[in-house]
Amino acid sequence: MNSFDYYNPTHISFGEGKIAELDNLVAKDAKVLILFGGNSAKSTGTLDEVKAALGQRDVVEFGGIEANPTYETLMKAVEVVKQQNIDFLLAVGGGSVIDGTKFVAAAALFEGEPWDILLSWGAKVTQALPFGTVLTLPATGSEMNSASVVTRKEYQAKLSFMSDHVYPKFSVLDPSKTFTLPERQVANGVVDAFIHITEQYLTYPVNAPVQDRFAEGLLQTLIELGPKALSEPKDYDVRANLMWVATMALSGVIGRGVPHDWATHMIGHELTALYDIDHARTIAIVLPGMLDCRREGKQEKLLQYADRVWGIAQGTNDEIIDAAIAKTREFFEAMGIKTRLSDYDLDASSIDKIMAQLEAHGMTALGEKQDVDLAMSRKILERNL
Repeated sequence: MNSFDYYNPTHISFGEGKIAELDNLVAKDAKVLILFGGNSAKSTGTLDEVKAALGQRDVVEFGGIEANPTYETLMKAVEVVKQQNIDFLLAVGGGSVIDGTKFVAAAALFEGEPWDILLSWGAKVTQALPFGTVLTLPATGSEMNSASVVTRKEYQAKLSFMSDHVYPKFSVLDPSKTFTLPERQVANGVVDAFIHITEQYLTYPVNAPVQDRFAEGLLQTLIELGPKALSEPKDYDVRANLMWVATMALSGVIGRGVPHDWATHMIGHELTALYDIDHARTIAIVLPGMLDCRREGKQEKLLQYADRVWGIAQGTNDEIIDAAIAKTREFFEAMGIKTRLSDYDLDASSIDKIMAQLEAHGMTALGEKQDVDLAMSRKILERNL
């Protein structure tokens, strides 16, 4: 196992009715900016519940954060923070709202051009406003990590940053708040969490059985409960376990002491920025081809994945790996997530545009061994036409 440091200060308040705990989690004298996405926070009553829990605190609202939060919208929120002298942020929504809130928290106190936060991968962030979250869509794990992804429409760029300064102070996780989610969002969340795990697990062995077994258990739980979340949308236990799996998938625990890949995400980000395809769907497009093209470097972990997650152990190495990749694709398709570029009306000409964006954003040496160059990225996408 590789040496590592692990730090995660986020307080998790988990369970039905936990929104009431906001009264204890937020300072009594805080001036709070509530950030949220579309109308669902209002129509489901969650926003009113949050405001009631905040009691007599001075509260300002900022809505309209997109499914892929944009720099342009978030900078408007930064202006509200400055104009209203906000000293605490509260994200109410899924990973996009939370990611956006992290950027606002950092940008509001940033000296210089805030886009440099993304260009420096967060290295220039030295402080941030405190914030908490009320999670309504489990998927990204953003409620318990220090990562954020932001899109700038002007540049057709989707970039990420990390900083210890943007860990949430707390996150409220009430599984009952997911009962009203559309099937599309539930399916996206399951697949997003699944691929977050594989990015940290399907690399190469470093003798880390704790992380491996934890990752494998999380993957098996998603395979078992994902379809049930679609067929039994009001089952509290199913939703509770899926919510916790998504949080654990990217809380940092399974990724410490092991190599990471993230090439699937980097390529997927370009698909979202160019063609506005849901994030989970772009990475579901990329992953099967990624595993196929890189089977030699990932062979040991792919065989382990096939055996321990899918129960596939018979055949030659290539036959076992083929079967595991096929099972992965079948699972995504069973969740209603299409896995080929042609399913989204994209063809070979689209790949040229993606290659140009990868090159423009410096994504020319991806993966756990930095060996996914532009030629390999093209090959991966061609496998998924």
